[in-house]
Amino acid sequence: MKIIHLYTDGGCRGNGKEGENMGAIGGVLMYPDKNIRKEYKRAYENTTNNKMELLAVIEGLKMLKEPCEVHIFSDSAYVVNAYLQNWIGGWKNKNWTRGKAGELKNKELWMELDELVNANKVTFHKVKGHATNPYNNQADLLVNQAMDEYILSK
Repeated sequence: MKIIHLYTDGGCRGNGKEGENMGAIGGVLMYPDKNIRKEYKRAYENTTNNKMELLAVIEGLKMLKEPCEVHIFSDSAYVVNAYLQNWIGGWKNKNWTRGKAGELKNKELWMELDELVNANKVTFHKVKGHATNPYNNQADLLVNQAMDEYILSK
């Protein structure tokens, strides 16, 4: 089974403001055994930071052509803690809701992410954002490049 390192980030300028925001995803996908590195980025209108953090991981996992052992590195507590603290298990047990706490936001994205996670052997790692990790910093740079390029293309 191939070992993959996936560094992801998502961001949003004007988070949640209807019609006035811009978000983007960025990621660095690495195959250490073959010294291969791929980067991806994409901008979105009318979104939220949490959606971007989820989509960044989803899009990275979709790039895999076969089941792999994937180490996902993210500065998003929202995404990482869902797995490290097994929030995802609770949501699944409650039919993809938060039970008495109500609706699960971004339910469809969580369901898609979980399907991709279960198709691979995934370990989540929380990294500090805007710190000394060059790959996390590159993912953040890709997010901002995608937003800037999208704005310039309008």
